[in-house]
Amino acid sequence: MRIAIIGAGNLGLSIAKGILHSKGSNHLYLTKRNPTEIYNFEKYGNVIITSDNVEAVRNSQVLIFAVQPSQLESILIDIKSVLAKRHIIISTITGFSIAKIEALIGENHNIIRSMPNTAISVGKSMTCICSNEKGKSRIDLAKAIFNRMGHSIVIPEEQMQAATVICASGIAFWMRLMRATTQGAIQLGFDAKEAQELAVYTCNGAASLLIESGNHPEEEIDRVTTPQGCTIQGLNEMEHQGLSSSLIQGIVASFEKISNIKERQV
Repeated sequence: MRIAIIGAGNLGLSIAKGILHSKGSNHLYLTKRNPTEIYNFEKYGNVIITSDNVEAVRNSQVLIFAVQPSQLESILIDIKSVLAKRHIIISTITGFSIAKIEALIGENHNIIRSMPNTAISVGKSMTCICSNEKGKSRIDLAKAIFNRMGHSIVIPEEQMQAATVICASGIAFWMRLMRATTQGAIQLGFDAKEAQELAVYTCNGAASLLIESGNHPEEEIDRVTTPQGCTIQGLNEMEHQGLSSSLIQGIVASFEKISNIKERQV
């Protein structure tokens, strides 16, 4: 499959790494205004680096846009003349609606919005996907691409802002929780390297338990807690200090911020 990533910044390069590591493309274009910064990707052999978006579009089937929201409109206008029926347009741009994309290039294109996160570079992204009417026939292909780099689900477009908070911003939220666990382990006597190893692998195990079992988190918590034990003592103290409420409030605050940004862009 011939794929072009338009905008090889942090997210674009994370997607590129995920595609390359999963062998999801035999022909990958990466575009960037200053391509010298990413020439090291040519070592993969099947990667072409360019600043020419039109060239990348002409020679690709799947177009993944990972540019800044302020850049997407001008890029779509520039490439509109070379867009064809074969193209599958996948936007990762926060706050840039399908309707707005259609207004720029027309409704008769396969348009898909996706919201991956930076864990896509290690094949562990949680990616949310939606499409226009035309693009529904290509949803399974988009899922196949992103499932090679983690897990994906299809949601209504009106939930994409919330998905951005939970899945994309969520990476930072979980990093902060793991950092706190690491700091706690250091206070208990582990050195920094050991503390981080304990924290990240325990977090990975907790997530894997829920993924494999499909259980509610409380079911797995009940397996760990014992009457008058140290686990329930720690959990109760965390709740007294506002662990769950502060996390929920942070998620809501992040959603309110992203909603406010969207309103200003309209």
